[in-house]
Amino acid sequence: MSQMPQLSACPSCEEPLESGDRFCGACGYDLSAVPARPQDNPTITMNGSVPAQGAPAGAYPEPPSVPPAGAAWPAPGPDAPPPPGAPPAAGVRFDHPPQAEGHPAPPGGYAPQPEEYPAQSETYQAQQPDEYLLQAPDPRVSADPAAQAAGAGGKVCVACRAGRVDDDGYCENCGHAQPRERDHMEQESGPVAAVSDRGLRHHRNEDAFAIGSTALPDGSPASVAIVCDGVSSATRPDDASMAASKAASEALLAALPRGTHPQQAMHDAIIAASRAVNSLAAEPATAREHAPHQNAPACTIVGAVVTSGLLIVGWVGDSRAYWVPVDRSAPPARLTEDDSWAAQMVAAGLMSEAEAYADERAHAITGWLGADAYELEPHTAAFKPDRPGVVVVCTDGLWNYAEAADEMARVVPLDAAAHPLHSARVLVGHALDGGGHDNVTVALVPFPAVSQGAGSA
Repeated sequence: MSQMPQLSACPSCEEPLESGDRFCGACGYDLSAVPARPQDNPTITMNGSVPAQGAPAGAYPEPPSVPPAGAAWPAPGPDAPPPPGAPPAAGVRFDHPPQAEGHPAPPGGYAPQPEEYPAQSETYQAQQPDEYLLQAPDPRVSADPAAQAAGAGGKVCVACRAGRVDDDGYCENCGHAQPRERDHMEQESGPVAAVSDRGLRHHRNEDAFAIGSTALPDGSPASVAIVCDGVSSATRPDDASMAASKAASEALLAALPRGTHPQQAMHDAIIAASRAVNSLAAEPATAREHAPHQNAPACTIVGAVVTSGLLIVGWVGDSRAYWVPVDRSAPPARLTEDDSWAAQMVAAGLMSEAEAYADERAHAITGWLGADAYELEPHTAAFKPDRPGVVVVCTDGLWNYAEAADEMARVVPLDAAAHPLHSARVLVGHALDGGGHDNVTVALVPFPAVSQGAGSA
């Protein structure tokens, strides 16, 4: 009775075997069909070729480039390497080093007879590379999600770079809110410049500004800057600030060339801004967003008009204007008084300014533009500075971090009158570095006014 070859593992599935097994317990392979191991201990090389008959055990001759006539390469098992030159599975990478010459075959290796396998007609290479490239993508399908979204006529998400942005400004793939156009705005008009930023805590920018330059009837230049801050507790505060700044600026740029006195023009501009905000309350969009705890659209406003010898400011609310002279040895000044709870406490002598503005009610405003305002009282003031300087027109998002006039003067760059846009960026950066708890908007207007075309170099 012939003895079965002693195998340590099933030739088909590599399942460990026990002595005397006739069939594999895992796959049912008939172990009696395995031929006895020849005396010369043939082995299979790492590239799948069979050593020539008569070669000493452990020797690995160079495999032929094609199989001999009438013979075929052995079919690899589940974990055996493919025949030489056979295309590997897509994306497969062999990280193991190649077998050194003379290395013994793994235990349980055997040499299948050639007649057990069908002849193959393909040409095989003598060597196969250690690394294979990933399968090429289907050229019919774009691999760039951004291109797909752009091709569909939509914007691509800035966060995941894969999803399309819907009409509400959110990514349809990851839900990320997209940057809005008003998150950061910059503008330069002649010698005037303004910058507005959403800040670090708010989900949108509810500030707005409008700047411009014109000429008076005598041909002398005039510069205009308007800054508005939407009231967050109201409906559509961002629309309110935008409507007010646009209406006030248009009114000023239309009235000044006609010869209207700048102070009267500022008063009329604030009235025009108030009407623009009031009109929002009747729009269907306001009705859709209105909630019981919210007020009608509302905002604050502050503006400045600068001519060759006159400085006019106007305001309602707690947005401010500061005077900072070019000669820093001269004192700066705050040009506006807040319509706020804190200002009322200080004016009544009930609190010091430091105590009032440290109170949590400090920023509760007592004057604003909006349909539910108690009574509109535009404030205007006229100044005749005796030296050159710059007017800082800003929201509380900036002056919270430089409240006193001397504090504001310290953070305004020395060349602000010559480079207003750069200086406005510096001031916004100062607020963001301080925490950016609110929207930040600032406009810089050099005094005296200079002709159109002058400004940042």
